[in-house]
Amino acid sequence: MTVFLIVVLCLAVLFLFCIFPSLRRHPDRKLLSGLYIAHRGLHDGKEAPENSIEAFRRAAEFGFAIENDIHLTRDGEVVVFHDDTLNRVCGVDGKVEEMTLEELKNCRLLGTEYTIPTLKECLDAVDGKVPLLIEFKCTGVHCCELCEAADKILSEYKGKYFIQSFYPTVLRWYKHNRKEVLRGQLATVFKGETITRRLSGALLFSFLGRPDFVSYEHKYRKYLFFVLSKLLGALPVGWTFKSQDDLDKDEQDFKAYIFEGFWPEK
Repeated sequence: MTVFLIVVLCLAVLFLFCIFPSLRRHPDRKLLSGLYIAHRGLHDGKEAPENSIEAFRRAAEFGFAIENDIHLTRDGEVVVFHDDTLNRVCGVDGKVEEMTLEELKNCRLLGTEYTIPTLKECLDAVDGKVPLLIEFKCTGVHCCELCEAADKILSEYKGKYFIQSFYPTVLRWYKHNRKEVLRGQLATVFKGETITRRLSGALLFSFLGRPDFVSYEHKYRKYLFFVLSKLLGALPVGWTFKSQDDLDKDEQDFKAYIFEGFWPEK
């Protein structure tokens, strides 16, 4: 029995070590807390498509923080785009990371005149008016390359920004190289996916990057591991609220809110 209790205790300590967020209380937590964050900008799919310069301008004009997504192109440029492939948004075949910036600039967003913006173009459009929540989209082998390329651009930016990713490798890079930047772990339950993804959804890779905040899919707000991460000190951010009803129902479980498709009653 004694041996059993020791084993259980050791497993419990290991579990807590894995899931524990950052112990620091970064001053930017106060800035993130309470924000309503426009998912891929304030977009409508027609005049202002998602992750377009116009969607970013609109969000900034109306005082909403902005969530966007970045990829690394084949020629080492950083562009703002959500999907790994161009099919849904641009109607053409191809992966973002396998194309050059010049090739991507020939694509149009959802049939509009707008092209895929670079991170620099996004920053110029927002110009520090509102905070940015930047999601790093990468495969494991390219995450550090994306971090390095994005950091060269972001280090010149005078506005406020936070970073987040589903990939703990990104948080680890920022933990070691840019401690001053508030970092967040993106996650959901990942039902039916690989064991690695499910462990990630349980936040068991938090030890790699020690997130300051956890962005979790709001419908899983009662998931044990997410609740534990909050109790251990991670600032909870909810994604993606798509109606005022959803926001009203789940608002008390989060401190910041990524929204899309409606105008939140702030």
